[in-house]
Amino acid sequence: MDLECKNKLSVIIPVYNEENTVVELVKQVLARPAVGEIIIVNDASTDETAEQLKKLADIVKVRIFTQEKNMGKGAAIIRAIPEVTRDFVIIQDADFEYDPDDYPLILAPLIHDKADVVYGSRFMGTPGQVRYFRHEMGNKFLTFCSNLLSDIHLSDMETCYKCFRREILQNLNLTSQRFGIEVEFTAKLAKSRRLRIWEVPISYNPRKYNEGKKITWKDGISAIYHIIKFNLFSRKAEFYKRPWDEVLNQEKRDV
Repeated sequence: MDLECKNKLSVIIPVYNEENTVVELVKQVLARPAVGEIIIVNDASTDETAEQLKKLADIVKVRIFTQEKNMGKGAAIIRAIPEVTRDFVIIQDADFEYDPDDYPLILAPLIHDKADVVYGSRFMGTPGQVRYFRHEMGNKFLTFCSNLLSDIHLSDMETCYKCFRREILQNLNLTSQRFGIEVEFTAKLAKSRRLRIWEVPISYNPRKYNEGKKITWKDGISAIYHIIKFNLFSRKAEFYKRPWDEVLNQEKRDV
């Protein structure tokens, strides 16, 4: 699979206070033959992340951008999206919860033209470390609420691993600054009623809060707000830059 899509993957890595993991994580990402470029956005980290990122500055495939003010994961992703140039784009957290070795599995439906977007699901029965019960049930509850209003059946809406055809991602108008970006992705992709969305099982190694995990119950409340906002009280016409027919037809012409 890697040989079929060598250098065709852009990896967006939003980073905030990941001094202990970011360099090694980037090395793991670079080891994947599919990876053609890495777009790192340092979201105004207050630890030694910026110093650690200097170790990566001379790597040709790595480009680093810095937010002057901490704005959140969503804002970092939105900053990175215009910079991507490869056929496919995946979002990668800067810790070790998600494994880049799963890239071939995630890319397969895209490479074989079965999907426009692929979600890597943590909840499809893959082996892994025992997880926090309340955290997992919270994720499943948010996924249920999202499914109910978006009318698509996902098992893991909140997953970090979302992989897109570049044209699909760059056609979305995104506004969420923090973790609401996960909800916004799902609502806007679902409301298109044109895009083929797949799920594949991935491995998952949850880290503990004392290891730097940042999402809290407040983000869960925020997710519910965003689920209602984007599915019920937002204008669909504002979700996209161009009509999907135009984008998808352009994709076919470019193949």
